[in-house]
Amino acid sequence: MKLLHCCACSLLLISQAFGQKTDRRLQREITSLVAGFKGEVGIYVHDLTKNRAASFNADTVFPTASMVKVPILTGIMQKLETGELVYHQPLIYKDSLLYAGVDILGSFKNNEKIEMSKLMMLMLTMSDNTASLWLQTLAGTGTRINELMDSLGLRQTRVNSRTPGRESDRKQYGWGQTSPREMAGLMEKIVKKEVISVDASEKMLRLLGRNYWDEEAISQIPPGVFIASKSGAVDASRNEVLFVNGKKCRYIFCICTKNNQDTSWAINNEAWELTRKISKLLWEHYN
Repeated sequence: MKLLHCCACSLLLISQAFGQKTDRRLQREITSLVAGFKGEVGIYVHDLTKNRAASFNADTVFPTASMVKVPILTGIMQKLETGELVYHQPLIYKDSLLYAGVDILGSFKNNEKIEMSKLMMLMLTMSDNTASLWLQTLAGTGTRINELMDSLGLRQTRVNSRTPGRESDRKQYGWGQTSPREMAGLMEKIVKKEVISVDASEKMLRLLGRNYWDEEAISQIPPGVFIASKSGAVDASRNEVLFVNGKKCRYIFCICTKNNQDTSWAINNEAWELTRKISKLLWEHYN
């Protein structure tokens, strides 16, 4: 069967093929919670236990912010799988790699050594942008990462920054772009061990389970539950994707926002408040 260029049509066919049904009660509760949000919001939730889903603007394209680091991780894992890169190989940091900000890697001195594994930890755990852009280059640049996303059936998930031909997309969406359904779908493929290889997928899941940024969606889930996640934030866009592996439930949740009126960085930012409310709703709904 030929791949359909219409992502929504493709996903509808996939959902039908696997008998995925809509959780109508959850759908209504999510719709109620997002009412009045001052910006645009998209949500996709998949209950892996009962194969039921709920969504809101799930196929709308949003900026990824730092969620783009999941596609970058995929590119790095592909290079590790082929042996072009080695997980613990030493690398030499250069001042020219600095991305101005408050990154840990940016405090390194010129010519200091750091292992590939630690670069990956900084990208995923601390969301270090200097480490992430270095890894993006090592993965074969955004061009190669986008080819990998395409091979996984993801049509809207792309790296834009430092990627030839995607300058207009970068102007609109920033570093990367995705939809809630696709980013959740990428996480689900990792959970199901369908990305690169079984070993690669398992490694990715472990690495995504060490998120320092745990004050939004993660904060509403008991600390004894395994969570693999990646969040992202810029002034007018706040996003998060996570896999929750509880005793009574297994689900994947992605929320994306854009054009937010509240661009503050306080804990009570409207998008972060909404993220916590939705995460709390999901945990209580499934338990």
